[in-house]
Amino acid sequence: MMDSPLRDRTVVVTGAARGLGAALAHACALRGARLALLGHEKPLLDALAAALPGPALAVEADVTDPAALDEAAREVRRRLGPPSAVVANAGIALVGPFATSDPAEWRRVVEVNLTGSAHTARAFLPDLRRTAGYHLQIASLATLGAAPMMSAYCASKAGVEAFTHALRAEIAHHGIAVGIAYLNWIDTDMIRDADGYAILPELRAHLPAPVRGVLPADAVADRVVRAVERRRTAVYVPRRLRLAQAGRAALPPVVMRVARRHLPRLESEGVMDQTGPLGAGGRADQEAEGRGA
Repeated sequence: MMDSPLRDRTVVVTGAARGLGAALAHACALRGARLALLGHEKPLLDALAAALPGPALAVEADVTDPAALDEAAREVRRRLGPPSAVVANAGIALVGPFATSDPAEWRRVVEVNLTGSAHTARAFLPDLRRTAGYHLQIASLATLGAAPMMSAYCASKAGVEAFTHALRAEIAHHGIAVGIAYLNWIDTDMIRDADGYAILPELRAHLPAPVRGVLPADAVADRVVRAVERRRTAVYVPRRLRLAQAGRAALPPVVMRVARRHLPRLESEGVMDQTGPLGAGGRADQEAEGRGA
């Protein structure tokens, strides 16, 4: 990996304290990159920075706060140099019926996943223009096929896809490449927490077999970082998600049939309660938002 294009380059990863973000940071560091780790939970960010095999900077910042991101960009620029790659990975989720969802929690998912991604791009675009760099937006299987009980998450991930396409066309003439990563279920604390509620394993059980499984975060991170090295327009993990992209127009009727068949039973069993923010990362975001209110 010594000949990686990321060697001696600065890479920013948001949502880096745990899960996929931490795995992405490790994969970039192994390729010789200097890491800027952004997110909540400063102690975890500091511990990760200390454990990486190369220069790393931990910066506590809320991606929904443009001023905090601008300050983070200045600190990264000053201490590590202008970024050559930015990975907009920060994201949260909740599961439950839309009709009974908490409006503030629903809105927060969209703010973090969609608006936070846009704020991240805005803060670092001057640096990416200087380095002719690369911006990667982390998306999801939910971008390709919206699922019931996950309305905020699906809406936000569909939004980041549209934002990514618009941004790519807008800044290509400045030499900045923009990509999007479509990822399946990943073994993170968010998914492990969700599996403690009956509804999400039930929904996943009715997905087609190729997209039902949960993938190790390290393996996903390695694929994604290879896409960063190659400045890919799109990366699919697993690769067979390309099939869902090709057939996405057919997905809504399929989802509707499955929902009509199984949701009445789940309602009668009383397993369709709201989960609230999922995982330790979701709870950390909730706590940080409460401190800032």
